Amino acid sequence: MSDAGWSDRAGKVKDRKPAIYADEKSDTPIVPKKLLNKGDNPAEAMEGRGVAKGNTDEFPVSRTQSRKHDTSTGLEGIREIARRERKLKFTALLHHVTPSLLVESFYALRKQAAAGVDGVTWYEYEKLLYGRVHELHREIHTGAYRAQPSRRVYIPKADGKLRPLGIAALEDKIVQQAITTVLSAIYEQDFLGFSYGFRQGRGQHDALDALSEGIEGRKVNWILDADIRAFFDEIDHEWMLRFLEHRVADRRVIRLIRNWLKAGVVEDGSRKASVRGTPQGAVISPLLANIYLHYAFDLWAHQWRQRRASGDVIVVRYADDSVMGFQYEGEARRFLAALQERLAKFKLELHPDKTRLIRFGRYAAQQCRERGMGKPETFDFLGFTHCCGQHRRGFKIVRLTIKKRMRATLSVIRETLMRRRHEPVPIVGRWIGRVVRGYFNYYAVPGNMHRLSGFVSEVCRAWRHALLRRSQRHRLQWDRFNRLTKKYLPPCRVVHPLPSERFHVRT
Repeated sequence: MSDAGWSDRAGKVKDRKPAIYADEKSDTPIVPKKLLNKGDNPAEAMEGRGVAKGNTDEFPVSRTQSRKHDTSTGLEGIREIARRERKLKFTALLHHVTPSLLVESFYALRKQAAAGVDGVTWYEYEKLLYGRVHELHREIHTGAYRAQPSRRVYIPKADGKLRPLGIAALEDKIVQQAITTVLSAIYEQDFLGFSYGFRQGRGQHDALDALSEGIEGRKVNWILDADIRAFFDEIDHEWMLRFLEHRVADRRVIRLIRNWLKAGVVEDGSRKASVRGTPQGAVISPLLANIYLHYAFDLWAHQWRQRRASGDVIVVRYADDSVMGFQYEGEARRFLAALQERLAKFKLELHPDKTRLIRFGRYAAQQCRERGMGKPETFDFLGFTHCCGQHRRGFKIVRLTIKKRMRATLSVIRETLMRRRHEPVPIVGRWIGRVVRGYFNYYAVPGNMHRLSGFVSEVCRAWRHALLRRSQRHRLQWDRFNRLTKKYLPPCRVVHPLPSERFHVRT
Protein backbone atom coordinates (compact mmCIF):
# COMPACT_ATOMS: atom_id res chain seq x y z
CA MET A 1 0.00 0.00 0.00
CA SER A 2 1.28 3.50 -0.79
CA ASP A 3 2.12 6.01 1.93
CA ALA A 4 -1.13 7.84 1.27
CA GLY A 5 -3.12 4.63 1.30
CA TRP A 6 -3.90 4.80 4.97
CA SER A 7 -5.89 7.98 4.53
CA ASP A 8 -7.40 7.68 1.04
CA ARG A 9 -9.53 4.69 1.94
CA ALA A 10 -11.61 6.58 4.48
CA GLY A 11 -15.34 6.21 3.98
CA LYS A 12 -15.11 4.38 0.64
CA VAL A 13 -15.59 0.76 1.66
CA LYS A 14 -18.05 -0.46 4.23
CA ASP A 15 -18.38 -4.01 5.47
CA ARG A 16 -21.67 -5.48 4.38
CA LYS A 17 -22.58 -6.93 7.74
CA PRO A 18 -25.36 -6.15 10.20
CA ALA A 19 -24.71 -3.99 13.25
CA ILE A 20 -23.00 -5.14 16.43
CA TYR A 21 -25.28 -5.54 19.42
CA ALA A 22 -23.54 -7.03 22.43
CA ASP A 23 -23.78 -6.84 26.18
CA GLU A 24 -21.45 -7.52 29.05
CA LYS A 25 -22.03 -10.55 31.24
CA SER A 26 -18.49 -11.60 32.09
CA ASP A 27 -16.13 -9.73 34.43
CA THR A 28 -13.09 -11.66 33.24
CA PRO A 29 -10.79 -9.27 31.35
CA ILE A 30 -9.39 -10.35 28.00
CA VAL A 31 -5.91 -8.95 27.38
CA PRO A 32 -4.98 -9.58 23.75
CA LYS A 33 -1.41 -10.38 22.83
CA LYS A 34 0.11 -8.08 20.26
CA LEU A 35 3.11 -8.79 18.09
CA LEU A 36 6.15 -6.55 17.93
CA ASN A 37 6.07 -3.93 15.21
CA LYS A 38 9.38 -4.89 13.67
CA GLY A 39 11.25 -8.06 14.45
CA ASP A 40 12.33 -8.31 18.06
CA ASN A 41 12.73 -4.57 18.66
CA PRO A 42 12.50 -4.23 22.46
CA ALA A 43 11.64 -0.54 22.37
CA GLU A 44 8.23 -1.16 20.92
CA ALA A 45 6.93 -4.34 22.46
CA MET A 46 3.29 -4.32 23.44
CA GLU A 47 2.97 -3.88 27.18
CA GLY A 48 0.60 -6.01 29.18
CA ARG A 49 -2.15 -3.83 30.60
CA GLY A 50 -5.59 -4.10 32.07
CA VAL A 51 -8.85 -3.17 30.43
CA ALA A 52 -11.25 -0.34 31.08
CA LYS A 53 -14.46 -0.96 32.92
CA GLY A 54 -17.34 -1.99 30.73
CA ASN A 55 -20.97 -1.11 31.25
CA THR A 56 -22.83 -3.11 33.82
CA ASP A 57 -26.37 -2.59 32.56
CA GLU A 58 -28.22 -5.54 31.12
CA PHE A 59 -29.71 -5.22 27.62
CA PRO A 60 -31.70 -7.57 25.44
CA VAL A 61 -29.34 -9.88 23.58
CA SER A 62 -29.32 -8.88 19.91
CA ARG A 63 -27.73 -10.27 16.76
CA THR A 64 -24.08 -9.51 16.11
CA GLN A 65 -22.35 -8.50 12.93
CA SER A 66 -21.41 -12.03 12.02
CA ARG A 67 -23.28 -15.31 11.84
CA LYS A 68 -20.89 -16.80 14.38
CA HIS A 69 -23.00 -16.61 17.51
CA ASP A 70 -20.53 -14.63 19.63
CA THR A 71 -20.91 -15.09 23.36
CA SER A 72 -18.69 -12.07 24.00
CA THR A 73 -20.86 -9.12 24.96
CA GLY A 74 -20.66 -5.43 25.84
CA LEU A 75 -17.41 -3.48 25.66
CA GLU A 76 -15.45 -6.69 26.17
CA GLY A 77 -17.08 -8.06 23.06
CA ILE A 78 -16.10 -4.93 21.14
CA ARG A 79 -12.48 -5.38 22.21
CA GLU A 80 -12.42 -8.97 21.11
CA ILE A 81 -14.05 -8.27 17.74
CA ALA A 82 -11.83 -5.24 17.10
CA ARG A 83 -8.75 -7.33 17.86
CA ARG A 84 -9.88 -10.20 15.64
CA GLU A 85 -11.17 -8.20 12.66
CA ARG A 86 -8.84 -5.28 11.99
CA LYS A 87 -10.82 -3.77 9.10
CA LEU A 88 -14.31 -4.15 10.51
CA LYS A 89 -16.47 -1.03 10.82
CA PHE A 90 -18.70 -0.82 13.88
CA THR A 91 -22.16 0.31 12.82
CA ALA A 92 -23.85 0.44 16.24
CA LEU A 93 -21.97 1.80 19.24
CA LEU A 94 -24.11 4.44 20.90
CA HIS A 95 -26.30 1.89 22.70
CA HIS A 96 -23.26 1.13 24.89
CA VAL A 97 -23.63 4.63 26.37
CA THR A 98 -25.93 3.66 29.22
CA PRO A 99 -26.99 5.53 32.38
CA SER A 100 -24.56 3.43 34.42
CA LEU A 101 -21.69 4.26 32.04
CA LEU A 102 -22.57 7.95 32.33
CA VAL A 103 -22.38 7.66 36.12
CA GLU A 104 -19.00 5.89 35.86
CA SER A 105 -17.83 8.58 33.46
CA PHE A 106 -18.83 11.31 35.90
CA TYR A 107 -16.85 9.75 38.74
CA ALA A 108 -13.86 9.30 36.42
CA LEU A 109 -13.61 13.09 36.00
CA ARG A 110 -11.23 15.20 38.06
CA LYS A 111 -13.14 16.63 40.99
CA GLN A 112 -11.10 19.83 41.26
CA ALA A 113 -11.29 20.70 37.56
CA ALA A 114 -12.35 24.20 36.59
CA ALA A 115 -15.93 24.82 35.47
CA GLY A 116 -16.86 25.46 31.84
CA VAL A 117 -19.27 28.00 30.39
CA ASP A 118 -22.11 26.46 32.42
CA GLY A 119 -20.34 27.39 35.66
CA VAL A 120 -21.21 24.01 37.20
CA THR A 121 -18.55 22.33 39.33
CA TRP A 122 -18.15 18.60 39.95
CA TYR A 123 -19.46 18.82 43.52
CA GLU A 124 -22.54 20.82 42.49
CA TYR A 125 -23.43 18.35 39.75
CA GLU A 126 -22.98 15.36 42.06
CA LYS A 127 -26.03 16.47 44.03
CA LEU A 128 -28.15 16.32 40.86
CA LEU A 129 -26.46 13.35 39.21
CA TYR A 130 -28.96 10.54 39.79
CA GLY A 131 -31.92 12.77 39.03
CA ARG A 132 -30.36 14.07 35.82
CA VAL A 133 -28.53 11.08 34.33
CA HIS A 134 -31.60 9.42 32.79
CA GLU A 135 -32.67 12.66 31.13
CA LEU A 136 -29.14 13.14 29.78
CA HIS A 137 -29.20 9.56 28.50
CA ARG A 138 -32.53 10.24 26.74
CA GLU A 139 -31.17 13.43 25.12
CA ILE A 140 -28.13 11.59 23.77
CA HIS A 141 -30.16 8.83 22.17
CA THR A 142 -32.92 11.03 20.77
CA GLY A 143 -30.56 13.62 19.30
CA ALA A 144 -31.69 16.39 21.66
CA TYR A 145 -28.23 16.68 23.27
CA ARG A 146 -26.33 19.80 22.19
CA ALA A 147 -22.63 20.43 22.75
CA GLN A 148 -21.72 23.72 24.44
CA PRO A 149 -18.66 25.82 23.53
CA SER A 150 -15.55 25.50 25.67
CA ARG A 151 -14.32 28.26 27.96
CA ARG A 152 -10.93 29.55 26.77
CA VAL A 153 -8.18 29.96 29.38
CA TYR A 154 -4.43 30.30 29.08
CA ILE A 155 -1.71 28.73 31.19
CA PRO A 156 2.01 29.60 31.11
CA LYS A 157 4.44 27.25 29.37
CA ALA A 158 8.01 26.55 30.41
CA ASP A 159 9.35 28.80 27.62
CA GLY A 160 7.33 31.78 28.86
CA LYS A 161 4.59 31.52 26.22
CA LEU A 162 0.93 30.80 26.94
CA ARG A 163 -0.83 27.54 26.16
CA PRO A 164 -4.55 27.84 25.23
CA LEU A 165 -6.90 25.41 26.97
CA GLY A 166 -10.57 24.72 26.36
CA ILE A 167 -12.61 23.94 29.48
CA ALA A 168 -15.76 22.03 28.47
CA ALA A 169 -19.08 22.19 30.28
CA LEU A 170 -19.53 19.41 32.82
CA GLU A 171 -22.18 17.44 30.94
CA ASP A 172 -20.02 17.62 27.81
CA LYS A 173 -17.18 16.13 29.84
CA ILE A 174 -19.41 13.29 31.02
CA VAL A 175 -20.59 12.40 27.51
CA GLN A 176 -17.08 12.74 26.09
CA GLN A 177 -15.73 10.42 28.78
CA ALA A 178 -18.41 7.83 27.95
CA ILE A 179 -17.68 7.99 24.20
CA THR A 180 -13.95 7.78 24.94
CA THR A 181 -14.53 4.60 26.93
CA VAL A 182 -16.45 3.01 24.05
CA LEU A 183 -14.01 4.07 21.32
CA SER A 184 -10.96 3.07 23.37
CA ALA A 185 -12.24 -0.51 23.35
CA ILE A 186 -11.75 -0.43 19.56
CA TYR A 187 -8.66 1.69 19.09
CA GLU A 188 -6.57 0.15 21.85
CA GLN A 189 -6.48 -2.93 19.63
CA ASP A 190 -5.30 -0.87 16.64
CA PHE A 191 -2.67 1.45 18.12
CA LEU A 192 0.92 0.41 17.57
CA GLY A 193 3.40 -0.53 20.28
CA PHE A 194 5.49 2.64 20.04
CA SER A 195 2.52 4.91 20.81
CA TYR A 196 2.48 5.75 24.54
CA GLY A 197 0.59 9.00 25.05
CA PHE A 198 -2.76 8.99 26.89
CA ARG A 199 -3.28 5.25 26.66
CA GLN A 200 -4.63 2.74 29.13
CA GLY A 201 -1.90 1.29 31.32
CA ARG A 202 0.84 3.41 29.73
CA GLY A 203 2.56 6.56 30.90
CA GLN A 204 5.55 8.81 30.45
CA HIS A 205 7.97 6.47 32.20
CA ASP A 206 6.96 3.59 29.98
CA ALA A 207 7.89 5.72 26.96
CA LEU A 208 11.15 6.81 28.63
CA ASP A 209 12.07 3.21 29.44
CA ALA A 210 11.29 2.09 25.89
CA LEU A 211 13.43 4.87 24.44
CA SER A 212 16.39 4.07 26.70
CA GLU A 213 16.20 0.38 25.95
CA GLY A 214 15.84 1.02 22.23
CA ILE A 215 18.89 3.30 22.03
CA GLU A 216 21.08 1.11 24.23
CA GLY A 217 19.94 -2.19 22.76
CA ARG A 218 19.86 -1.34 19.04
CA LYS A 219 22.37 0.15 16.61
CA VAL A 220 21.36 3.78 17.02
CA ASN A 221 23.80 6.52 15.98
CA TRP A 222 21.41 9.36 15.11
CA ILE A 223 18.38 10.78 16.92
CA LEU A 224 15.56 12.72 15.28
CA ASP A 225 13.70 14.71 17.92
CA ALA A 226 10.46 15.77 16.19
CA ASP A 227 7.77 18.09 17.51
CA ILE A 228 4.61 19.06 15.60
CA ARG A 229 3.84 22.77 15.72
CA ALA A 230 0.60 23.57 17.59
CA PHE A 231 -0.70 20.07 16.92
CA PHE A 232 -3.95 20.22 18.92
CA ASP A 233 -4.80 23.60 17.37
CA GLU A 234 -4.11 22.48 13.79
CA ILE A 235 -5.98 19.17 13.59
CA ASP A 236 -8.04 19.22 10.41
CA HIS A 237 -11.68 18.38 11.13
CA GLU A 238 -12.41 16.71 7.79
CA TRP A 239 -9.36 14.45 8.04
CA MET A 240 -10.26 13.69 11.66
CA LEU A 241 -13.73 12.50 10.69
CA ARG A 242 -12.39 10.51 7.72
CA PHE A 243 -9.93 8.73 10.01
CA LEU A 244 -12.72 7.88 12.45
CA GLU A 245 -14.79 6.42 9.64
CA HIS A 246 -12.15 3.74 9.09
CA ARG A 247 -13.58 1.99 12.16
CA VAL A 248 -16.75 3.84 13.22
CA ALA A 249 -19.80 3.67 10.94
CA ASP A 250 -22.31 4.69 13.63
CA ARG A 251 -23.44 8.08 12.30
CA ARG A 252 -24.72 9.13 15.73
CA VAL A 253 -21.26 8.82 17.26
CA ILE A 254 -19.69 10.65 14.31
CA ARG A 255 -22.28 13.41 14.69
CA LEU A 256 -21.45 13.80 18.40
CA ILE A 257 -17.74 14.14 17.69
CA ARG A 258 -18.37 16.58 14.84
CA ASN A 259 -20.47 18.74 17.16
CA TRP A 260 -17.70 18.81 19.78
CA LEU A 261 -15.14 19.77 17.15
CA LYS A 262 -17.36 22.57 15.79
CA ALA A 263 -18.66 23.85 19.14
CA GLY A 264 -16.04 26.61 19.33
CA VAL A 265 -14.82 28.53 22.38
CA VAL A 266 -15.98 31.44 24.49
CA GLU A 267 -13.27 34.06 25.06
CA ASP A 268 -13.76 37.55 26.53
CA GLY A 269 -17.50 37.02 26.53
CA SER A 270 -17.81 36.27 22.81
CA ARG A 271 -18.16 32.94 21.05
CA LYS A 272 -15.62 32.06 18.36
CA ALA A 273 -16.33 29.35 15.81
CA SER A 274 -13.89 26.48 15.52
CA VAL A 275 -12.73 25.67 11.98
CA ARG A 276 -9.83 23.41 12.97
CA GLY A 277 -8.23 21.90 16.04
CA THR A 278 -9.56 20.19 19.14
CA PRO A 279 -9.40 22.02 22.50
CA GLN A 280 -6.58 21.00 24.81
CA GLY A 281 -8.34 20.18 28.05
CA ALA A 282 -11.32 18.43 26.45
CA VAL A 283 -11.76 14.88 27.74
CA ILE A 284 -11.95 13.33 24.28
CA SER A 285 -9.07 15.34 22.76
CA PRO A 286 -6.25 12.92 23.75
CA LEU A 287 -8.03 9.98 22.08
CA LEU A 288 -8.80 12.01 18.95
CA ALA A 289 -5.16 13.13 18.80
CA ASN A 290 -3.95 9.53 19.02
CA ILE A 291 -6.37 8.45 16.27
CA TYR A 292 -5.24 11.31 14.03
CA LEU A 293 -1.55 10.52 14.47
CA HIS A 294 -2.18 6.78 14.22
CA TYR A 295 -3.19 7.24 10.58
CA ALA A 296 -1.13 10.32 9.73
CA PHE A 297 2.14 9.19 11.34
CA ASP A 298 2.29 5.80 13.09
CA LEU A 299 1.18 3.49 10.27
CA TRP A 300 3.23 5.44 7.75
CA ALA A 301 6.40 5.45 9.93
CA HIS A 302 6.06 1.72 10.59
CA GLN A 303 5.62 1.07 6.88
CA TRP A 304 8.55 3.37 5.94
CA ARG A 305 11.10 1.60 8.12
CA GLN A 306 9.99 -1.80 6.90
CA ARG A 307 10.24 -0.87 3.21
CA ARG A 308 12.85 1.90 3.02
CA ALA A 309 15.30 1.34 5.89
CA SER A 310 18.25 -1.02 5.71
CA GLY A 311 19.55 -0.26 9.21
CA ASP A 312 17.94 -0.24 12.63
CA VAL A 313 15.13 2.25 13.21
CA ILE A 314 13.31 2.81 16.49
CA VAL A 315 10.27 5.02 17.13
CA VAL A 316 8.78 6.25 20.41
CA ARG A 317 5.83 8.65 20.31
CA TYR A 318 4.09 10.36 23.20
CA ALA A 319 1.21 12.50 21.92
CA ASP A 320 2.74 14.95 19.43
CA ASP A 321 6.32 14.49 20.69
CA SER A 322 8.25 11.80 18.82
CA VAL A 323 11.82 10.51 19.01
CA MET A 324 13.23 8.34 16.23
CA GLY A 325 16.58 6.56 16.33
CA PHE A 326 18.52 5.62 13.17
CA GLN A 327 21.62 3.60 12.43
CA TYR A 328 22.57 5.64 9.36
CA GLU A 329 22.59 9.40 8.87
CA GLY A 330 21.36 9.16 5.27
CA GLU A 331 18.26 7.23 6.27
CA ALA A 332 17.55 9.72 9.07
CA ARG A 333 17.67 12.66 6.65
CA ARG A 334 15.48 10.87 4.09
CA PHE A 335 12.96 10.05 6.80
CA LEU A 336 12.88 13.68 7.96
CA ALA A 337 12.23 14.94 4.43
CA ALA A 338 9.52 12.32 3.87
CA LEU A 339 7.96 13.12 7.25
CA GLN A 340 7.65 16.79 6.44
CA GLU A 341 5.91 15.92 3.18
CA ARG A 342 3.66 13.40 4.89
CA LEU A 343 2.50 15.80 7.63
CA ALA A 344 1.88 18.60 5.12
CA LYS A 345 -0.75 16.41 3.46
CA PHE A 346 -2.71 16.42 6.72
CA LYS A 347 -2.32 20.18 7.37
CA LEU A 348 0.47 19.71 9.94
CA GLU A 349 4.09 20.86 10.08
CA LEU A 350 7.14 20.21 12.24
CA HIS A 351 8.25 22.91 14.64
CA PRO A 352 11.48 24.29 13.12
CA ASP A 353 13.07 25.18 16.49
CA LYS A 354 12.10 22.00 18.34
CA THR A 355 12.85 19.47 15.59
CA ARG A 356 16.51 18.43 15.46
CA LEU A 357 18.66 15.67 13.98
CA ILE A 358 21.69 15.02 16.20
CA ARG A 359 24.51 12.51 16.53
CA PHE A 360 23.69 10.38 19.56
CA GLY A 361 24.38 6.85 20.71
CA ARG A 362 27.06 4.36 21.65
CA TYR A 363 29.77 5.81 19.40
CA ALA A 364 28.70 9.47 19.45
CA ALA A 365 31.33 10.60 21.98
CA GLN A 366 34.17 8.91 20.07
CA GLN A 367 32.98 10.29 16.71
CA CYS A 368 32.64 13.82 18.11
CA ARG A 369 36.20 13.69 19.51
CA GLU A 370 37.57 12.51 16.17
CA ARG A 371 35.88 15.45 14.44
CA GLY A 372 36.86 17.97 17.12
CA MET A 373 33.23 18.66 17.98
CA GLY A 374 33.37 18.37 21.76
CA LYS A 375 30.68 16.50 23.65
CA PRO A 376 27.69 14.95 21.83
CA GLU A 377 24.52 17.01 21.72
CA THR A 378 21.61 16.25 24.03
CA PHE A 379 17.85 16.17 23.48
CA ASP A 380 14.82 16.72 25.70
CA PHE A 381 11.91 14.28 25.97
CA LEU A 382 9.11 14.17 28.56
CA GLY A 383 10.81 16.42 31.09
CA PHE A 384 14.29 14.86 30.91
CA THR A 385 17.46 15.90 29.11
CA HIS A 386 19.02 12.78 27.58
CA CYS A 387 22.82 12.68 27.52
CA CYS A 388 25.42 10.17 26.32
CA GLY A 389 27.18 8.65 29.32
CA GLN A 390 29.47 5.81 30.31
CA HIS A 391 29.63 3.24 33.08
CA ARG A 392 31.96 0.36 33.77
CA ARG A 393 30.17 -1.88 31.26
CA GLY A 394 30.13 0.72 28.48
CA PHE A 395 27.58 3.13 27.05
CA LYS A 396 24.52 4.30 28.98
CA ILE A 397 21.95 7.08 28.71
CA VAL A 398 21.95 9.67 31.48
CA ARG A 399 18.60 11.36 32.12
CA LEU A 400 18.58 14.70 33.93
CA THR A 401 15.72 17.02 34.85
CA ILE A 402 15.39 19.75 32.22
CA LYS A 403 16.94 22.85 33.80
CA LYS A 404 14.33 25.34 32.67
CA ARG A 405 11.54 23.16 34.05
CA MET A 406 13.29 22.84 37.40
CA ARG A 407 13.80 26.61 37.53
CA ALA A 408 10.12 27.18 36.73
CA THR A 409 9.04 24.81 39.52
CA LEU A 410 11.38 26.47 42.02
CA SER A 411 10.05 29.89 41.04
CA VAL A 412 6.47 28.80 41.79
CA ILE A 413 7.55 27.26 45.11
CA ARG A 414 9.36 30.44 46.19
CA GLU A 415 6.37 32.59 45.32
CA THR A 416 3.95 30.32 47.18
CA LEU A 417 6.18 30.11 50.26
CA MET A 418 6.41 33.89 50.52
CA ARG A 419 2.64 34.20 50.12
CA ARG A 420 2.01 31.60 52.85
CA ARG A 421 4.87 32.54 55.16
CA HIS A 422 2.56 33.59 58.03
CA GLU A 423 0.62 30.31 58.06
CA PRO A 424 1.48 27.79 60.80
CA VAL A 425 4.75 25.98 60.17
CA PRO A 426 3.20 22.45 60.26
CA ILE A 427 0.66 23.38 57.56
CA VAL A 428 3.31 24.84 55.27
CA GLY A 429 5.65 21.95 56.06
CA ARG A 430 3.08 19.34 55.06
CA TRP A 431 2.32 21.24 51.85
CA ILE A 432 5.94 21.53 50.81
CA GLY A 433 6.48 17.87 51.68
CA ARG A 434 3.69 16.88 49.28
CA VAL A 435 5.17 19.07 46.55
CA VAL A 436 8.66 17.61 46.89
CA ARG A 437 7.33 14.05 47.15
CA GLY A 438 5.30 14.51 43.96
CA TYR A 439 8.37 15.93 42.23
CA PHE A 440 10.43 12.91 43.29
CA ASN A 441 7.71 10.52 42.11
CA TYR A 442 8.36 11.68 38.57
CA TYR A 443 11.99 12.81 38.43
CA ALA A 444 13.76 10.46 40.88
CA VAL A 445 15.27 8.17 38.25
CA PRO A 446 18.73 6.55 38.38
CA GLY A 447 21.44 9.04 37.44
CA ASN A 448 19.42 12.14 38.36
CA MET A 449 20.22 12.31 42.08
CA HIS A 450 22.77 15.13 41.83
CA ARG A 451 20.25 17.43 40.16
CA LEU A 452 17.52 16.42 42.60
CA SER A 453 19.80 17.16 45.54
CA GLY A 454 20.28 20.65 44.15
CA PHE A 455 16.50 20.98 43.82
CA VAL A 456 15.96 20.05 47.48
CA SER A 457 18.69 22.45 48.58
CA GLU A 458 16.99 25.32 46.75
CA VAL A 459 13.61 24.38 48.26
CA CYS A 460 15.12 24.40 51.76
CA ARG A 461 16.79 27.71 51.06
CA ALA A 462 13.49 29.23 49.90
CA TRP A 463 11.63 27.87 52.93
CA ARG A 464 14.20 29.23 55.36
CA HIS A 465 14.08 32.61 53.63
CA ALA A 466 10.28 32.68 54.03
CA LEU A 467 10.55 31.75 57.73
CA LEU A 468 13.07 34.52 58.32
CA ARG A 469 10.61 37.02 56.83
CA ARG A 470 7.87 36.14 59.31
CA SER A 471 8.96 38.86 61.76
CA GLN A 472 11.58 41.51 62.39
CA ARG A 473 13.90 38.93 63.92
CA HIS A 474 16.06 37.78 61.01
CA ARG A 475 17.35 34.77 62.86
CA LEU A 476 16.59 31.06 62.70
CA GLN A 477 18.85 28.52 64.30
CA TRP A 478 20.11 25.90 61.86
CA ASP A 479 19.51 22.98 64.23
CA ARG A 480 15.83 23.96 64.49
CA PHE A 481 15.49 24.38 60.72
CA ASN A 482 17.23 21.04 60.08
CA ARG A 483 14.69 19.36 62.37
CA LEU A 484 11.89 20.88 60.28
CA THR A 485 13.32 19.67 56.98
CA LYS A 486 13.94 16.20 58.41
CA LYS A 487 10.37 16.04 59.68
CA TYR A 488 8.52 17.31 56.61
CA LEU A 489 10.71 16.75 53.54
CA PRO A 490 11.17 13.25 52.07
CA PRO A 491 14.71 11.87 51.66
CA CYS A 492 16.34 12.30 48.26
CA ARG A 493 16.55 8.78 46.87
CA VAL A 494 15.79 6.84 43.69
CA VAL A 495 12.10 6.03 43.22
CA HIS A 496 12.17 4.41 39.76
CA PRO A 497 14.13 1.27 38.84
CA LEU A 498 16.54 1.05 35.95
CA PRO A 499 14.76 1.18 32.56
CA SER A 500 15.86 -2.35 31.71
CA GLU A 501 14.42 -3.80 34.91
CA ARG A 502 10.96 -2.30 34.60
CA PHE A 503 10.68 -2.49 30.81
CA HIS A 504 11.43 -6.21 30.58
CA VAL A 505 9.07 -6.95 33.46
CA ARG A 506 6.25 -5.00 31.76
CA THR A 507 6.81 -6.55 28.33
